[in-house]
Amino acid sequence: MDRLMHFADPRAEAVFAQYDARHREELDLSRELPRGSFGERRDEFLLPVGAEAAEFLRSLAVGRQPARILELGTSYGYSTLFLADAARICGARVVSVDVDAGKQAYARGMLEQAGLAEFVEFRSGDALEVIAADEGEWGFVLLDIWKNLYLPCFEAVYPRLAEEGIIASDNMIYPEGARESVRAFREAVKAKPDLQTLLLPIGSGLELTIKWSAGNPKL
Repeated sequence: MDRLMHFADPRAEAVFAQYDARHREELDLSRELPRGSFGERRDEFLLPVGAEAAEFLRSLAVGRQPARILELGTSYGYSTLFLADAARICGARVVSVDVDAGKQAYARGMLEQAGLAEFVEFRSGDALEVIAADEGEWGFVLLDIWKNLYLPCFEAVYPRLAEEGIIASDNMIYPEGARESVRAFREAVKAKPDLQTLLLPIGSGLELTIKWSAGNPKL
């Protein structure tokens, strides 16, 4: 692990250690796979945001103190662990969405081991349908799904984004595929007059989009 401790609760730290060990094993395995075969086994891998990005996201969420956190892309629950810990600290609740119920079952089990399951609601299904069915407001959003869904998910979430709410979009630098999807997403963000955005070289590239409406006294 990058540092000795990532969590105050030893149960959560133990779960992170499991994720960290699995990720290191997967990195070794990915180097041994025949060229071009990774795509066939992609769903077996964590493909996490990484410890640096996850800790940054947790700190950002704690600082923002949202009532609700939306995670689009549970996968196996790596980033969910950090968002759940943020929710514990600031009294929020995480809604984590993924189309793969099997991955979410794994994530739920890990959160239970970490003592953080009570802070997360897992919703399995199409992300756009899940977003449309929820009329609540989002104070913090992590966008970490397939790149071709970034734009439609952004457009779906935007009307429900709280004032000073944050959308954190992962993988905006690496991997370099799907550039057209990334370009379309950025153009849509720039077209909204009440949004400001910044790309940070953390992990695979975190792009932060913040809502600042006209008349906000902090502007």
